[in-house]
Amino acid sequence: MTTTYAVLSEGLEKRYGEVRALRGLDLAAREGTVCGVLGRNGAGKTTAVRVLTTLTSPDSGSARVAGHDVVREAAAVRRHIGVTGQYASVDGDLTGAENLRLFARLLRAPRGRADELLERFGLAAAAGRPARTYSGGMRRRLDLAASLLVRPAVLFLDEPSTGLDPHSRNAIWDVVRGLASQGTTVLLTTQYLEEADRLADDIVLVDEGRAAHTGTPAELKAMIGGYVEVVVADPSGLHAAAAVLDRLTGSEPALDAETRTAGAVTRDPTLTLPRIVRELDAAGVLIVDAALRPPTLDEVFLRLTDRKEPAA
Repeated sequence: MTTTYAVLSEGLEKRYGEVRALRGLDLAAREGTVCGVLGRNGAGKTTAVRVLTTLTSPDSGSARVAGHDVVREAAAVRRHIGVTGQYASVDGDLTGAENLRLFARLLRAPRGRADELLERFGLAAAAGRPARTYSGGMRRRLDLAASLLVRPAVLFLDEPSTGLDPHSRNAIWDVVRGLASQGTTVLLTTQYLEEADRLADDIVLVDEGRAAHTGTPAELKAMIGGYVEVVVADPSGLHAAAAVLDRLTGSEPALDAETRTAGAVTRDPTLTLPRIVRELDAAGVLIVDAALRPPTLDEVFLRLTDRKEPAA
């Protein structure tokens, strides 16, 4: 079965003066899926989104979005995409309804589409209030609704839940899942690793302007193996526990003095929890909890992007 990509870039390069923001970025997002784009600050995520949404041109390389070249067919790309940036673009002096109806007229959206989206995003009751009176979560939902007035083939979400409370974040997540299930391709950049883990079908880990690692969340987790975590009874035993984990796993443990926790990555499939507990006991380390589990996406991210120098 042939895979169809809604977003496909090859060798994208972009330089701002002496800074190489993109260094040959290859990125692919399958139709009707959520593709999470992760990376440290300065890794090139926002620059990639700007190129793919035709806001800036690449210095070299190519990219196609919804079947159209982002340079030669920029107008066609813009007709097929929706974009929600890091900051809400709504007018605070207009009501929620006025904001959406204005965008609807500019985009020549079907009559009634604005009211339909106000209802869908739980904003109908507040539709007559100025947007400046909305909470952060409500403004974010209104902004997202505006990007869906024309039912985009591809939706770009740049840090969509930054600063939102858990209830508002869950509401945004539900919307994103619904869009993907209806055939919209979502390209999601986020600093919330839990968000990517919950939503993304595929992940592209961008590092120094390149796609350093790609795969499903499960595939990326498998790259670093399991994770051992122990909680010691007394802070004085933390370094002794770390020494045991270092010996058993061959990787440098992470320590948290506040929670009295030592944790380390292991790629040894024969390492078992009973063995870990026995070794800690033999070393005289008293523990109150121990676990051997798959790594979280946060741990994968930190492991795969760990280096002493910050990204350019």
